[in-house]
Amino acid sequence: MPVVILCGGQGTRLKEETEFRPKPMVEVGGRPLLWHIMKLHAHQGLSNFVLALGFKGEVIRDFFLNYREQTSDLTVRFGRDGAQDSLRFHEPHDIEGWQVTLANTGEVTPTGGRIHRLKKYVADGPFLMTYGDGVADLDIDGLLAHHREQGRLATVTGLKPLSRFGVLEDDGAGSVVRFREKPRLDSYISGGFFVLEPGVFDYLNDSCVFEEEPLQRLAMDGQLAVYNHDGFWKSIDTYREYLEINRMWDDGDRPWAIWE
Repeated sequence: MPVVILCGGQGTRLKEETEFRPKPMVEVGGRPLLWHIMKLHAHQGLSNFVLALGFKGEVIRDFFLNYREQTSDLTVRFGRDGAQDSLRFHEPHDIEGWQVTLANTGEVTPTGGRIHRLKKYVADGPFLMTYGDGVADLDIDGLLAHHREQGRLATVTGLKPLSRFGVLEDDGAGSVVRFREKPRLDSYISGGFFVLEPGVFDYLNDSCVFEEEPLQRLAMDGQLAVYNHDGFWKSIDTYREYLEINRMWDDGDRPWAIWE
């Protein structure tokens, strides 16, 4: 089953790290965030990736075209008298068996348009879709089983994130009766991991924002299911979140790294 990852956004809220590279290439623990997202899927048996490139897509293209050279110790032997140079790698690479399709979907194309432009790569059956800026310890088998059970055109992962702020409860007379430090929100939000059927392309065009009219129409038509995820999830949208997830990695607190 293909895994579509949207990699074309400009990451304007993370400009400290995205001036010269797209947001999915921001590093976490010395590897691009995109690599972490792909490892999550590959560890669960899904290694056919279709990357929707856009802003600074050449950085992602170069990364995969030169992956082994960039990530391995190697020895280069330069030939004499016209003999061919040789290259020897000293360890196996860590993405063995991956298939990565790099598709240019436009510099400023909205999310729905990017998915629409990938139709020729994924329209033969259901496919997974996610964004290049978030990680989770998601049970993908559970997500797929729920999608099949519901029989809808689309399934979105729902979750209740932690609030960024502590919550005060008062007695109406100026006294705090309870304080909760960063509780979970009461409402579900989209976790950004989807299963989509080919019929979803009937809701898309090259200029649509996937999170707006297409998802609204799918919901109105009764074609959008939700799979609730109660585990770890983190979106990296700001420099603060970038620093936080790298601190987690350095401290060994890596719940999304299920492959370790």
